[in-house]
Amino acid sequence: MIVICVLFSWVFLTTSCFAGAWTMQKGKIYDRLSANYYYAKSEFDEDGDKRDFALNGEFRDLYLNNYIEYGITDSLTLINSLYFKSIEKEDKAVEQKTWGIGDIDVGGKLKLADGPWGILAAQTLVKIPGPYDDDDDLPLGNGQIDVEVRVLYGFSLYPHLPGYCNFEGGYRWRFEDPSDEIRYLIEFSIDFTKELYGRVKLDGTYSMDNGKHRDDSGNPTIANNFDIGKLDMALGAKLPKGWGVELGFMPQIYGQNTSSGNTYTLALTYQMP
Repeated sequence: MIVICVLFSWVFLTTSCFAGAWTMQKGKIYDRLSANYYYAKSEFDEDGDKRDFALNGEFRDLYLNNYIEYGITDSLTLINSLYFKSIEKEDKAVEQKTWGIGDIDVGGKLKLADGPWGILAAQTLVKIPGPYDDDDDLPLGNGQIDVEVRVLYGFSLYPHLPGYCNFEGGYRWRFEDPSDEIRYLIEFSIDFTKELYGRVKLDGTYSMDNGKHRDDSGNPTIANNFDIGKLDMALGAKLPKGWGVELGFMPQIYGQNTSSGNTYTLALTYQMP
């Protein structure tokens, strides 16, 4: 594990930590505005095997996301995430399109303890459905509320390497039709120079399979009961005065009862000095 951390870590310690278990300093803000393109022409079936969509189908999701962290105190950070989405599904029989504001996330992250061994935090998150119609033939979301609690642990590799590793685990209660979920994340990062860095995350969802088993939604990414594992890879450049840019690629590497595709990302970041 130490070798893996060394190979894939290095992004912090030359700047303030804002991701994972780290909280923002009081009055400081981190903002990340990203443009994302998701494309899939296959899906994971109920056994986790990959197969093409029926009727030579394709699914596209072009979306903007704004993610903000703000330090209320040095130990308490507020979180907000907002999506604007344009999705399209087509095959030999039909073509469907929907656009609008997607689900909205609000929450908080609380530092529980820190020391030479790392930092421990707890995070709560509430997903609020956006102003879309979940009865659309191709809805932007499930149209219901989620509540999530997770524990986060991060540790720095400084002074051996300016970097960090981050581990997260949590439970998401999903009301109405969708299944509850176990959420997990493993993250490593590395600086190639003082300005250029890379980051790798394994971001996973495991369904408790306690949701409604009949899915009427035409959106292949929001099934009631699904598992998914995503490998989120990014290259970033630090610019003057707290600004930065990132390029990202995120393939879905395993799953069950959901689409199988790739996401391409261009992001602009700002962290208040």
